[in-house]
Amino acid sequence: MSVDLFKLEGKTALVTGASAGLGAAIAAALAKSGASVAVHGNSRSPEDTRRRIESAGGRAVPVIGDLSQRETGDRLVGEAIEKLGGRLDILINNAGTIRRAPAADHSDADWDYVLDVNLSSVFRLCRAAGRHMIANGRGKIVNIASLLTFQGGITVPGYAASKGAVGQLTKALANEWASKGVNVNAIAPGYMKTDNTAALQADPVRSQQILVRIPAGRWGEPEDLAGAAVFLSSSASDYVNGHVLVVDGGWMGR
Repeated sequence: MSVDLFKLEGKTALVTGASAGLGAAIAAALAKSGASVAVHGNSRSPEDTRRRIESAGGRAVPVIGDLSQRETGDRLVGEAIEKLGGRLDILINNAGTIRRAPAADHSDADWDYVLDVNLSSVFRLCRAAGRHMIANGRGKIVNIASLLTFQGGITVPGYAASKGAVGQLTKALANEWASKGVNVNAIAPGYMKTDNTAALQADPVRSQQILVRIPAGRWGEPEDLAGAAVFLSSSASDYVNGHVLVVDGGWMGR
């Protein structure tokens, strides 16, 4: 097998939630492998990520949009295609949010917002990118799932429901699109050092409970997803469809 299978020269990608954390690391990894990347941001600008990629010799263009709004997915895909020369080869659905509250106190507003960002926008982005990729006969879609795709979590019912659904959506789209040359897969990160887990990291009891269960002996870093993202975006994964790849330091095997 040639390492060329993992190269992304000449490919174009859209990474949502690329201002920081997992999305920024994934965008940088795709660019390092040769892809031109549209980096998405909303409340935080993706300019730092764009500069990081360009300072390393890559190409990145910013796109902005609120993924809780119904029309944003179609617009972002259209802008990415326009800015990247008329083609989109890779979509990474990384953007997500979390609202913490006991289920009995979890508000309708929090539930709706989390589902809109974490699930509905993922479907709309997949649909828009999928139409384009099917027409071209080729494409790679990678959805960012979670350990809570498999587990229920605590005080995050909306987040758990949305990530469970992302796993099922990934499989449903793969069933329809694999024969059309479009690979749809997901990555389920373990406990990563990002803004979404800041509350857990700051809780000395909960943080230690998490740490002692991770066989690798540490929380994950955003860069730990780089290899999985490049693999699922490259020709090396052409026969991988509907898979949820867990990157968790061994948590799920404990």
